[in-house]
Amino acid sequence: MLVAMVSMTATFAENEETASLHTTEAYNMTVNMNKLGMALNLSKDQVEGVEEIHKTFCAEMMFAAQYGKDECAKRVDKAIAKDLLYMSYILNNDQMRKYRMLLNVTLVNRGIK
Repeated sequence: MLVAMVSMTATFAENEETASLHTTEAYNMTVNMNKLGMALNLSKDQVEGVEEIHKTFCAEMMFAAQYGKDECAKRVDKAIAKDLLYMSYILNNDQMRKYRMLLNVTLVNRGIK
């Protein structure tokens, strides 16, 4: 009986860790910057700024993943709003529209939004 309980507990803990790992992986927003640059048709001047803003966004998303559901959702919303605000300073209207679309698709595909 004791062996069965230990085995079930270990299995449960393993499943919990796996679920947590998959959840955390979803918040890893790292992208191929070369492909993003081509998709948005970034100028050389824009590339550096977009990279820096995106690094900050990635860090904030990974930080948000460490919290419970409600707090995580608040932090994700805040990170997205900040990312979009900062990107709007660098991207033109057409690039911004494409960026919003790419970001939305990414968030939906990862189950974040």
